[in-house]
Amino acid sequence: MFNKSFSVIISKKIKSYKKGIKVDSDKSISIRSFLIGSISHNISKVENALESDDVFSAINCLRRLGVKILKQKSGKYLIYGKGLGSLSIKRNSTLDFGNSGTLARLLIGILSTTPNIKVKIKGDKSLNKRNMSKVIKLMSEFGAEFQPKNKLNLPLKLTSSEMPVGIHYKSGISAQLKSAVILAGINSFGTTTIIEKKESRDHTENILLKNSSNTIKIKKSKKKQNLIKIYGKNYLEPLDLYIPGDPSSGAFFTALTLLNKKSLLKIKNVCLNPKRIGFYKLLKKHGGKISFKNIKKKNNEIIGDIIIKSSKLRSIKAGPKYYTSSTDEYPIMFVLAALTPGTSVFTGIEDLANKESNRIEEMKKILKQIGVKCISSKNKMIIRGLKNYKFKNKVINVPNLSDHRLCMSASILGLITGIKTKIKNFETVKTSCPSFLKIVKLLGGEFEIKKN
Repeated sequence: MFNKSFSVIISKKIKSYKKGIKVDSDKSISIRSFLIGSISHNISKVENALESDDVFSAINCLRRLGVKILKQKSGKYLIYGKGLGSLSIKRNSTLDFGNSGTLARLLIGILSTTPNIKVKIKGDKSLNKRNMSKVIKLMSEFGAEFQPKNKLNLPLKLTSSEMPVGIHYKSGISAQLKSAVILAGINSFGTTTIIEKKESRDHTENILLKNSSNTIKIKKSKKKQNLIKIYGKNYLEPLDLYIPGDPSSGAFFTALTLLNKKSLLKIKNVCLNPKRIGFYKLLKKHGGKISFKNIKKKNNEIIGDIIIKSSKLRSIKAGPKYYTSSTDEYPIMFVLAALTPGTSVFTGIEDLANKESNRIEEMKKILKQIGVKCISSKNKMIIRGLKNYKFKNKVINVPNLSDHRLCMSASILGLITGIKTKIKNFETVKTSCPSFLKIVKLLGGEFEIKKN
């Protein structure tokens, strides 16, 4: 809607609605498609790609690395793959990852084992604050070097490994770290082995299994853990992918519908990968009227429609097992908990502190403004939900946090309660869900936009 910085002000409660919508395409799959397409051979085709700031950052970086990417029409792109180890850039040039942690970690993975790379890497103000120590440590095992040494965040200088050899990695909850290792292992000698102790998003694996099955093998170990083997230096076939809707973007409109009386919403053609729908399963468990229809499989991803009806939710109990399948949805879950009577408890959430903002503490500040009591620690959030939303003389102020999920969560809070909600630097929403305000308007929500 605007290219420059702007604020959004919400002053009215949204009315009941019965609508069908399409949310923006999945960011995680879109970024991975462009990255893998660029190191594949021949021409890859990507349809319905997300056109957001984070994806544009990926495209810009890849073009700087010598990849020809042509836009045919909205969401449809041709990627002229250079093949493994063929990305190149003038020494000491700079690559800017923008706001995207996904792009940063995954492209660092690719570049770390690409010959003759010596490049400066950076992000925007928000990304430069985020801890990159884990991906630095892992890529150092492949032989890549980072300067200055012992620096844990961007900007950095990356020098790729001259002779990368596969590593052994026990993965945790981070799909980005796992994907970085996979993408580094693809261009390394020998075999890279990943033991996945806790299952996380598997979009990278799904893309590779479809197009390059000789590169990756996955099986269950005796301990019921995923054993992932990456066989380096194999030929990567070109991609032909359709990108489904983003369930993380859909979560905000799901929350809006659940809390809005006499409302019904159908979200069409959404990614229903089991490792991405923890938010929806959790809310169904706590009284949410949510169902999945028209389910099919495309490009190794499960796709379908989500039907949501107004519901009377119960307080939410979300243990660590839900975190990996609903990482991005926790801010809006905190909003749901705040507006649901009873005590909600979220555990195993320590990684939320290292997102675009510290999402535990910043959401706590937002909810405190409407009188919601929150108790937090490093890995836990307890929220005492309100019994009613009748507020007088309350105002919610959201400062410039450069965090798209918090901007959208605060919007939903304002639309449900009718509390005057002022959200600065709302343009950051374009990193993942550029259609957010258009959908709000379609559902009957009202807002004011002010240029900063």
